[in-house]
Amino acid sequence: MDILDLKKQYKYKTEIPIRFSDMDMFGHANNAVYLTYFEQARSNYWKDIINWDWKAIGIIIAKAQIDFIKPIILNDNIFAYVKTSRLGNSSWDIDYILVSENEDGSETVKAIGKTVQVAINYETNKPTPIPKKERDLMKQYDNIWLNEL
Repeated sequence: MDILDLKKQYKYKTEIPIRFSDMDMFGHANNAVYLTYFEQARSNYWKDIINWDWKAIGIIIAKAQIDFIKPIILNDNIFAYVKTSRLGNSSWDIDYILVSENEDGSETVKAIGKTVQVAINYETNKPTPIPKKERDLMKQYDNIWLNEL
């Protein structure tokens, strides 16, 4: 897998801390923990780039997909590349690449994933359109003008 080609599609990168409790009896991150890594990555992305207003509109995860490439071990230095890849009316896709940073500065892909989010009005418990401010920030930052569906 050519990491350089993949990384060109992503602007946002964030560090993912690994906890001892993430490890299973085989010495690598339990498969369920990868969703937590994605959660941390998108939370950082929404805080740092999108400035999502959690008090106005909530977000739920409708779907999650993970392709496991190589195991994550305790001593890995893990980073996540994150981007919005599709915008709908009330839903959107976020893509992830989890990598370990090697001593020489190169990176090894550990997993690739995608989540589908839905903007939700918690008062009505129904989907609601993605707010204009957040939509515009996702479009501009991740340059998805032509990918909007």
